[in-house]
Formats: sequence, C-alpha cells, structure tokens
Amino acid sequence: MRQRTFTGWRKSSFSSGGDNCVEVGVAEDGTIGVRDTKQQGKGPILEFFPSEWRAFLEGVRNGEFDLA
Repeated sequence: MRQRTFTGWRKSSFSSGGDNCVEVGVAEDGTIGVRDTKQQGKGPILEFFPSEWRAFLEGVRNGEFDLA
C-alpha cells in the first residue's frame, strides 16, 4: 500500500475544542484521510476515495445516520 501524506487537517466547527473529535485531511491524489485527535497525529488514518467520502457526506446530510 502506498504511503500518502495528508495536509490541511481540520476539525469540525461543532467540536467542543477538546480531544474527542476527528480531523479530516486530503492527500495530493484526492484521497480523504480521517484521524482521531486523541492520537495527536501519531495514530492510524482511515483512507477514503473521494467518491466514498461524498457518499458518506450525502448520507449525513440526508439523516441516514441519525439515532432514533
């Protein structure tokens, strides 16, 4: 598997400012990376193709992940 470098890491504006969040970054090839802020940049990164990330965001916007 190719090692990617992700840049532009950012947290949600809904974050409370603590370490209980995730950050999202983008690699040069467009791959989306998601990491846990508690790991302070040293933990694993989940990688998503741009199409997968768009589908996830669309699902969030449509309420597919809302708790009953």
